Amino acid sequence: MQTRKVNVFVGLFVLLGAAALVFLALQAGNLASFQRGETYEVSAKFDNIGGLKPRAPVKSAGVVVGRVGDIGFDDQTFQAVVRLQLDKRYAFPKDTSAAILTSGLLGEQYVGLNAGGDPDNLAPGERISSTQSAIVLESLISQFLFKSAADAGGKKEDAK
Repeated sequence: MQTRKVNVFVGLFVLLGAAALVFLALQAGNLASFQRGETYEVSAKFDNIGGLKPRAPVKSAGVVVGRVGDIGFDDQTFQAVVRLQLDKRYAFPKDTSAAILTSGLLGEQYVGLNAGGDPDNLAPGERISSTQSAIVLESLISQFLFKSAADAGGKKEDAK
């Protein structure tokens, strides 16, 4: 009888562990929200999207208001086209701007919306025209190093 009780508790412990692993996998994959409310789609074009991925959050004032639908490439303008699935509860003005931001220094990237003041709202299928591309840390570092090297080279010539 004692062995049977131990087996039941071990089985429950294993099931709880498996449930915890599934929960963590969903959190890491950004799939934790199973709810599918009513959404509408708008698009935005960016010169550089950095590491933005589908299902990344779309935030306004720090609140998740939607998700990135899919990401494509416009071969006419050579820009990335990002489709945003916004919750129908949130209506944004036509002059809303979108920027690709990073949570923390090296965190996940997301799309941040900054509402404008236009009295008319974005309609499904419209495009956000004012965008700011992702800041790529590697290019910032290389620009800094290049500028430092150029400044150091100029100071050596001045010393001659």
